[in-house]
Amino acid sequence: MFAHRDNSSTLSRMATTCELIFHSMVRSVRSKNSNALMAILVNIMQMVVFVAVFYIMFSVLNLRRSAVRGDFLLYMMSGIFLFMCHVKAVGAIASADSASSPMMQHAPMNPFIAVASAALSALYLQVLSMLVILVLYHIAMTPITIYDPIPAIGMVLLAWFTGCGVGLIFYSIKPWFPGFVSIASTVYQRANMIASGKMFLANTLPGFMLPIFDWNPLFHTIDQARGFVFINYNPHFSNWKYALWVGVALLMIGLMGEFYTRRNASISWGARR
Repeated sequence: MFAHRDNSSTLSRMATTCELIFHSMVRSVRSKNSNALMAILVNIMQMVVFVAVFYIMFSVLNLRRSAVRGDFLLYMMSGIFLFMCHVKAVGAIASADSASSPMMQHAPMNPFIAVASAALSALYLQVLSMLVILVLYHIAMTPITIYDPIPAIGMVLLAWFTGCGVGLIFYSIKPWFPGFVSIASTVYQRANMIASGKMFLANTLPGFMLPIFDWNPLFHTIDQARGFVFINYNPHFSNWKYALWVGVALLMIGLMGEFYTRRNASISWGARR
């Protein structure tokens, strides 16, 4: 008789969920710095430092000949931008509020909102930083031309999507093994410094080395992105469809794991108290 009835429509619930995701995104961005603008500037500086370090390394080791014919800095940025989108998505989702987090005790909040806001905030920061760097480079240094910009942006989103799939798997097992997830997530992100293939082209690799990198969906997205960015490069040993299907498979496994964790977290954690 005294039960609360929720008469809101489906559209109203969708609007409420979108509003919660937006506010969670703002909280996620500001959690890295009290000033949202400073959080963006810090992310831009991270990308610039990455580009500068790899430029110096390529110059010292005389590896510029292995790059694609075209703008050398754009070649490096095409790999670093996708790498950053991927690993930042992994880190953001893996560290999002889990089913056992105190934040989940508030009625409107749920793991879907936590994961969606973490993923979208990571994408927002990376895409905004990427656009700022490219515009400044185009205006201040030299005009750049991207051969096929729409598919190139699609590869950026695909790198982020596969990162979301990996991050969701870490997120689903974090309540059970928090220490392991913290270490494994860091190791995965560091390993992709090499395994992503952002420092070389797949077409230039010897046949015996391809299997070392071919398993990695990020390797495929970076190589395909360079095919869309540069008119002089046609990737033969990578496939964006492979990265897409791997991302879908990882996402499904992560969702199943998160569903199992959400159903059992309260029982298992309650038994420990």
